[in-house]
Amino acid sequence: MALTLPPKVTPRAFARLAEINATTGEDKVLRVAVEGGGCSGFQYDITLDQVADDDVVLKGDGGTVVIDPVSLPFLENATIDFTEELIGARFVIDNPNATSACGCGVSFSM
Repeated sequence: MALTLPPKVTPRAFARLAEINATTGEDKVLRVAVEGGGCSGFQYDITLDQVADDDVVLKGDGGTVVIDPVSLPFLENATIDFTEELIGARFVIDNPNATSACGCGVSFSM
């Protein structure tokens, strides 16, 4: 079985997760998953959650990001970031494995 490298998480994404947890008073992790669906075949599911036993855990300054083992190969060498734009603020994924993506950046194909 080939080694699957986990995605990178930017300091800005960890900092935003820390801000969210400080505001809510909870200690949640950011779960990034890949599911079938969306206009391009796959879509990202980004939620606040708890760590599961089989998760890949990525810890940074102020936060934790987790990825389930099924989603991990789809996110190999991706970058998880947080961005603030005129249309809103959100966590985003720059995925070099995606061959195309929809306009909103949530759905992609491989």
